[in-house]
Amino acid sequence: MAEERLQKIIAAAGVTSRRKAEELITGGAVEVNGKLVTELGTKADLERDHVRVRGKLLQGPERHRYYMLNKPRGFVTTVSDPEGRPTVMQFFERVKNAGRVYPVGRLDYLSEGLLLMTNDGALANLLTKASTQVEKTYLVKVSGRPSEEALEQLRTGVMIERGRYGSREGRVRTAPAKIGLIREGDNPWYEMVLIEGRNRELRKMFEEVGHHVEKIRRVGFGPLVLDMPPGELRELDEAEIKALERVTRARPPRPAVPRASGPPGGDKGAGARAKGPRAPRKAPGQRAGKPQPARRPADA
Repeated sequence: MAEERLQKIIAAAGVTSRRKAEELITGGAVEVNGKLVTELGTKADLERDHVRVRGKLLQGPERHRYYMLNKPRGFVTTVSDPEGRPTVMQFFERVKNAGRVYPVGRLDYLSEGLLLMTNDGALANLLTKASTQVEKTYLVKVSGRPSEEALEQLRTGVMIERGRYGSREGRVRTAPAKIGLIREGDNPWYEMVLIEGRNRELRKMFEEVGHHVEKIRRVGFGPLVLDMPPGELRELDEAEIKALERVTRARPPRPAVPRASGPPGGDKGAGARAKGPRAPRKAPGQRAGKPQPARRPADA
């Protein structure tokens, strides 16, 4: 077996993500053949070397598992929460042999929708890298009707606060976004497609143009489409896993974002779509006619 970087070995063993594995290494939690290792470039071979994380000997890569969860509001997208709030890990307590899976990316406490969970640290790292530009599709309910000028600002990018609120990390410009009106009204719904996942990005974007976000529901992640009610989860099939792997290798040029207009003939309900972003494509092998209740916004 060829030598590999320690963080890759740790992630493949299902201990944690590759990024968190790097923190374990620099934090002095990893030993190789009895010696403490804190340098990120260190390599090892599990067939020859004994690698321990927090004193526990690694046994080699575990079977990779991939799950789609429809996260409800009121759950934290993390393994544990210091404030004692419920986390998304509670949904896996009833799943046999789920393995030690971790969230890919984030959905904040008040947001809901599609959350990918896996123990495949390598794939998770690729899916969350900014350079991969994996599209995430959201349904967003906004307080008040933004002007077309405000929407155009969001399409081209606005300056938002970097990191958590009050962190004083400076400001950063958001990447171009696709926006289309899908339900008119005093508090309209929009479909938005982003290629990055900054902290509370959608909420900050609308705040910059003077509007409060009331609800956020993620309905697409790359080739995956949400197809379950809140609180439910399922394991991805082989075709969906292959589709995720392909999207991390694709680097298509980003097309110009068209201007969206309201549904022709007035408000036709949540199913009406503007000439804006397309809905995320179904993953290969997805069952035809499978109900997708979460894609229609509901004023619950």
